[in-house]
Amino acid sequence: MAKDLQQWNPEDAGEWAATGKKIANRNLWISIPALLCGFAVWLYWGIITVQMINLGYPFAKSELFTLAAIAGLTGATLRIPSTFFIRLAGGRNTIFFTTALLILPAFGTGMLLQNPDTPLWQFQLMALLSGLGGGNFASSMSNISFFYPKKMAGYSLGMNAGLGNFGVTTMQILVPLAMTAGVFGGVPMVLKATSGTLIGKIPAGTETYLHNAGFIWVVILIPIVIAAWFGMNNITAKHVSPNIGSPMSAFAKITGMLLIGFTTAIFGLWLMLPAAVGGSGLMISKWIVLPIVIALTVFALKLIPGSIRESLNHQYKIFNNKHTWAMTVIYTMTFGSFIGFAVAFGLAIKVIFGFQHVMIDGTMTHHLANPDGPSALMFAWTGPFIGALIRPFGGMIADKIGGAKVTQIISVIMVAAALGVAYYMKLAYVSATPQDYFVPFLVLFLILFAATGIGNGSTFRTIAFVFDKEQAGPVLGWTSAVAAYGAFIIPKVFGEQIKATTPEYALYGFAAFYVVCIVINWWFYLRKDAYVKNP
Repeated sequence: MAKDLQQWNPEDAGEWAATGKKIANRNLWISIPALLCGFAVWLYWGIITVQMINLGYPFAKSELFTLAAIAGLTGATLRIPSTFFIRLAGGRNTIFFTTALLILPAFGTGMLLQNPDTPLWQFQLMALLSGLGGGNFASSMSNISFFYPKKMAGYSLGMNAGLGNFGVTTMQILVPLAMTAGVFGGVPMVLKATSGTLIGKIPAGTETYLHNAGFIWVVILIPIVIAAWFGMNNITAKHVSPNIGSPMSAFAKITGMLLIGFTTAIFGLWLMLPAAVGGSGLMISKWIVLPIVIALTVFALKLIPGSIRESLNHQYKIFNNKHTWAMTVIYTMTFGSFIGFAVAFGLAIKVIFGFQHVMIDGTMTHHLANPDGPSALMFAWTGPFIGALIRPFGGMIADKIGGAKVTQIISVIMVAAALGVAYYMKLAYVSATPQDYFVPFLVLFLILFAATGIGNGSTFRTIAFVFDKEQAGPVLGWTSAVAAYGAFIIPKVFGEQIKATTPEYALYGFAAFYVVCIVINWWFYLRKDAYVKNP
């Protein structure tokens, strides 16, 4: 087990060159695969549900959409308590324990998927637990922010987030491939509709092992958990993680705070979901429920007594800083768009291009299978792959020319790309041959993904530039928590607009939001009398 670091100052050039860089890099390169698995377990429902449709599981499409929505909302909500774990529990303790917890939903999902008659509520429970992977991002980013000097913030945070976000792509490639072989035993199921992998389509009638989608991550997680315990460090310096106590007490703090997040997320889901899928039936608007969930979570955490409350009161000072709120909006534009599109991309391809849209008896129908449509599993990985791959470069470019300037440029690109995607979605969703519009749709969506990745890297640099070292970590965690609700909002908006037969309206709304972000970024960081010129 690596020792705790009682003193840590990466801004000291001598200390950094002697030992600091080596220690920081070791923590970073263990943090990255741990975060990668978190993203994979959090978001694998987007791929699993596509395959559940192909295998004929007895659930309506609307019911399957709830699984991704549950995981999305829970993962985002758990980022709120996770924002404050590093100060309370230490970096090594936090990354080890929260990564180990991912084994629970991964193993449980593998077990449940072996039986197509498993009731929906059990899959919903696993989706809820999968939110643990989403929550891990906040603590991971906060932890890495303390290890590197400010001049390397764009690089270090971009690497952690960018390569960590490869969990989305890795999952989208690995899960379909893992389903093709019985490496973990179990009884295979037979595809009732054409499926696919990275390398091509898989015809109906082929045997597949859907339960491998869960078990594959158990195998990958075990060595990463061991590496986290023996290779990472707690920084027990006063400005990072003082008074963390024993590992068991640290795990207890994390568990209690996660339970608060789970409770408020479940309450929010209950308010929103229909009674048929376990909700209240009140169907309260997500735009009302999400602020309620966020406020309840923040308030409930403050009720924790003792040293935890004192630490949270200290960290809650970020809410008195106007830049916290400006960067929350801007970060939501970049990361929120990335993670939301990553969840929705595969299902959007399946629903829009996998079916023919024709008039029958004077009524437009969207339920005739399209034999010439693209395979969602062949292409779903491409967008998240590009967005994650380019993110570290966004951070490095921002280190050189300024975070806000890079953010402004990509924001304009995001507006144009979103409007272009909307145009081709509109054409495809009223066509008997939607595949005719797939190539421009795909190219523009990939440009949109690339812009989110670059912008995500540039916002890291802005946060490190605007906030002092003590506040930068909690701000990164908080902004990532709010932005992560994109994993819930974007699939929900897509689902609602697809049901209304106007999927392009979703992209119009996102483009309008990006315009608002352009104004905020200019006002705070680029205009002549900006609060903080960056540059």
